[in-house]
Amino acid sequence: MAEHRTMQRGALLDAARSLLSEGGTEALTFPALAERTGLARSSVYEYFRSRASVVEELCAVDFPVWAAEVENAMERAGTPAGKVEAYVRAQLLLVGDRRHRAVVAISASELDAGAREKIRAAHGGLVTMIVEALGALGHDQPRLAAMMLQGVVDAAVRRIELGAAEDPDVIADTAVAMALRGVQG
Repeated sequence: MAEHRTMQRGALLDAARSLLSEGGTEALTFPALAERTGLARSSVYEYFRSRASVVEELCAVDFPVWAAEVENAMERAGTPAGKVEAYVRAQLLLVGDRRHRAVVAISASELDAGAREKIRAAHGGLVTMIVEALGALGHDQPRLAAMMLQGVVDAAVRRIELGAAEDPDVIADTAVAMALRGVQG
């Protein structure tokens, strides 16, 4: 019985990922989850009390995996500049990944404090790593620079997701150039 419940919970999370990546947070509704999984709507409520609790669980499950992939790419880079480039490119590479799309939709949405705290905690290691790299590159405000850098990454993610005219590689190259050279370029 417990195994069956775990499978159903997994199916619900998978359906939630699909809905988020297809239509953002508006698409994530209990009727849509019920339809995707073939469960009765009342059954969905047995697993999750609200949309926020679905999102919170997705954060808890997917975000650490996603963050670890970015962190691994940064650890493989030998130099501070290489770490910054890996930070940008790894996030942009994950755009096509449904888990990443769910994370993007989630971070763009209104979350309750608990879910936001989980995201912040998962993001903490990444932020620490990028702040160190930016400090090593000589930024006197590495924490502020890290937030600005994430803004560049987020803009690039949106550009790729919109299916913009530019090739995703060109978007990634431009984001990396901005990250490494600032806007003087």
